[in-house]
Amino acid sequence: QVQLVESGGGLVQAGGSLRLSCAASPRPFSSYVMGWFRQAPGKEREFVAGISWTGSMLYYADSVKGRFTISRDNAKNSVYLQMNSLKPEDTAVYYCAAARTVGISTGVAAYDSWGQGTQVTVSS
Repeated sequence: QVQLVESGGGLVQAGGSLRLSCAASPRPFSSYVMGWFRQAPGKEREFVAGISWTGSMLYYADSVKGRFTISRDNAKNSVYLQMNSLKPEDTAVYYCAAARTVGISTGVAAYDSWGQGTQVTVSS
């Protein structure tokens, strides 16, 4: 039941950076996990990164590890995805999602709330 709104997408050249933001309303409960997913045309929606609303749990997909960083600002009810060294294969619609779980899940089915998505396009 958490409303999520993504922002920060755009067009960037390979090797560039973008920061995505996800604003949640109302404030997520402490048991929530926040995740970033992406979906390219003709592809399945895939997990990118996840973070617990409280505690210190973090998880990244192998494809973005070392390049992307997920973070949160509890006071602003927001989650961020800093994307560096972007590659053309990162091109996709990026979605913010929230799940009520004790651990970080990489499965789409685990997430109860979804944002509308923000387009990220990386040119070669």
